[in-house]
Amino acid sequence: MDRMKKIIEHEHPLNLIDLQPNYPLYEEKYDDDDDDNGSGELITRQNFRCRRCDRCREEINWFHRYYYECAHSCDYLLHKFCGELCITLKHTSHPAHTLDLFFLTHTPYWCFCVLCGRNEAVGLCYYCSGCKFIIHGNCAITSVEDRLIYHPSHRHPLAATPKPHLSQCNACGKKHEGTFYICTTCFGLFIHSDCAFLPENLMIQNATNDTFSHPHPLILSYSFPIKDQEDQYHPNCRVCENGFFKRANTWIYKCEKCRYYAHIPCATSRGTENRLLIKNYEDSEYPDLLHLPFPDESYSIPKHTFAKLVKHGTFGADEGNDGVKHNFHPHPLVLVSTECSDTTSTPTSSKTNVLSCHNPMKKVQLLCNACVRPVTSVPFYKCVNDDCNFVLHEWCTQLPTQVEKYPGHPKHTLILHSNAPDKFLSVFKCDVCLLECNGFVYSCVICDYHIDVTCSFMPQNITHEAHSGHHLLSRSFEKEHDGYCVICKSYIDDFQCSFACDTCEDVGVHVGCALLLPREIRHKIDKHPMRLSYLPAENHKSEYFCEICEKELNPEKCFYHCYECAWSIHTFCAPHILQSETSVSTDDEYHFLEGAYKYVNIKFGGIHKFEPLRHPHPLSFVQGIESDGKCTTKCRDAVKYRPILKCQQCKFVIHFDCCRHYDLFDDGDDDDDDDGHDDGDGDDGGDGDGDDDKSSDEII
Repeated sequence: MDRMKKIIEHEHPLNLIDLQPNYPLYEEKYDDDDDDNGSGELITRQNFRCRRCDRCREEINWFHRYYYECAHSCDYLLHKFCGELCITLKHTSHPAHTLDLFFLTHTPYWCFCVLCGRNEAVGLCYYCSGCKFIIHGNCAITSVEDRLIYHPSHRHPLAATPKPHLSQCNACGKKHEGTFYICTTCFGLFIHSDCAFLPENLMIQNATNDTFSHPHPLILSYSFPIKDQEDQYHPNCRVCENGFFKRANTWIYKCEKCRYYAHIPCATSRGTENRLLIKNYEDSEYPDLLHLPFPDESYSIPKHTFAKLVKHGTFGADEGNDGVKHNFHPHPLVLVSTECSDTTSTPTSSKTNVLSCHNPMKKVQLLCNACVRPVTSVPFYKCVNDDCNFVLHEWCTQLPTQVEKYPGHPKHTLILHSNAPDKFLSVFKCDVCLLECNGFVYSCVICDYHIDVTCSFMPQNITHEAHSGHHLLSRSFEKEHDGYCVICKSYIDDFQCSFACDTCEDVGVHVGCALLLPREIRHKIDKHPMRLSYLPAENHKSEYFCEICEKELNPEKCFYHCYECAWSIHTFCAPHILQSETSVSTDDEYHFLEGAYKYVNIKFGGIHKFEPLRHPHPLSFVQGIESDGKCTTKCRDAVKYRPILKCQQCKFVIHFDCCRHYDLFDDGDDDDDDDGHDDGDGDDGGDGDGDDDKSSDEII
């Protein structure tokens, strides 16, 4: 191969430059050194700035591998194939005359080629002045070798097709019309010219006109191996939110630091208009639209619905000097309106000082008996009996006694009960969110239909930041198509109530994920607030592990993350620190639901007697910890994290579910003062307690 070239239009000789001396070796490589700005830019494989050929006026690309440049530093450059073109040409398409090489040094010339039939602006062509016969310079090249590019995506050189055609591109997976580069050695490889000359790295905000942004350059990768997809929990494209579907050889743009991946058309704005960016509702049509998630644990559906009805300091006509009488509690209640005091007692103890508001940083738990949401501030109502942990938010005193024509059960009116009728320890499974609960319940005893307070008043429409904030999500009690939850990334079961997106047919949100996972929580493991995240965090180089259960965490599913300390926890592990856990095991056999914690709607506590067990001591309703061991019954399964009945005087423990199966619980022997529920005072489904016949819209 000649290393020196002399051409007629330039006074100096030209040197042949090889841009890829190590071809076909190629390796994606980042600068892993920690720098001050943390940019992590790609280490360049060649010190080459793309410039234009002084003959054809088209770009000289690194993938062409060879080019000529002036030996005297005149900044004169030519493609290798342009520099080796003959000055005159005898072509079979015009045998009568010799064709002369014609090129413009400044402006491309529009001309019609008799070979390819296209009228294009070109920098050079072969021209017969007598016959006005024109052939594009590229069309005149007869040697396949002169059409080659040396692309790092493939081990063999690629040749340009002589004519444009329609075909599917192996790089992006889309159909294109135009020039393709094919491998003459391997059968079936087609790379469209638009993809073949993509930049090696780009800032996605520049490529998408600031529609999407990322702080680091994205590197072009020529494959996404299935093993890598599995190791990264099958991530979705950050632009269109669709998956890569185990297509190992499809090209992508990626940032390995942040686990940021994007399809080629998405990252370069060559895809169709993104459905997630089109707002599918008008603000004027939904003036009271609820935008989720809630800011923190102090917000809830009952607060959102009933807080505006509260008149602070007044409970109702039954208020007196000794407190006020609540229809669903045997003891008077008093309004706590001063700042909460501190306590060191454990939250599961019946002696917990309820004047201390809910504070995860101090392992203090205070839950409302109605909605089972945290009581984070004053004022609130508490039982005058210090041994009773019955507590109510002010707004939960405004709950209506019945709900008519509830969309999920329109044929019967739902009646409010403080204890679920005919349910062991008043624990019921909500027929909407499918979570177990022992708070107040709206029930249809005829149909055995029960829903918790939160689900009773959830709105018809919401938006959620996990789904871009641009799309309206509508409540649906019967799922009409397959879909997954965009928060926990789990499947939404058939006939399970959810919030569905009408625009994106495969997208929805579990009720529990939408309503029970606040944007920000406080946790004792970290002094900073932890934020709800739906995607891998930026600049997180290490693997993800939950700081509570010490198990691996999938960052493609929702989790809480501290961006100051780079600590993460599962959403369903967040409540555990509130219990008296002393150690964490990584081999427990009990698994959790994704998203909201399975027992987030259960208020533990209370002392009970269970005669069928023939155990001499009262049993506490608590959540199991590792030191509790295994269930005393024949099931012998571990009790860690699960609801249990536990003897405080000996080591006897039994799963709540195992105990429930006895179905012989003696309600008359319950210690009502300790569990805060009126188990023996008549609220058993409307047989004389007065709540079913109460005509008022409030329960006070």
